[in-house]
Amino acid sequence: QVQLVESGGGLVQPGGSLRLSCAASGSSVSFYALSWYRQAPGKQRELVATISRTQSTNYADSVKGRFTISRDNAKNTVHLQMNSLIPEDTAVYYCSVGLYGLRYWGQGTQVTVSS
Repeated sequence: QVQLVESGGGLVQPGGSLRLSCAASGSSVSFYALSWYRQAPGKQRELVATISRTQSTNYADSVKGRFTISRDNAKNTVHLQMNSLIPEDTAVYYCSVGLYGLRYWGQGTQVTVSS
């Protein structure tokens, strides 16, 4: 079993930046792909970015060139650097990992982009 705890969300003006972090505990996630998802009010949860155990990355088209996912296996953490934020990025952001045949989620962190 693994527990995931996100941090770093908040209120930011359009064009600003935030760095989200997700700390895993209970099990090492070093050998598994890690992902960030987001869910805006009234919308389905969507995949934002994924990083494999070999550091290859994939991004949703809507965030390419603005967001960067990274991981620190020594600290069992994953990060999401978000730049050039726009109001459409407003959502609850979740980190997630699939292991042992199950998908685990954090509790989420709110990101609000507004002037």
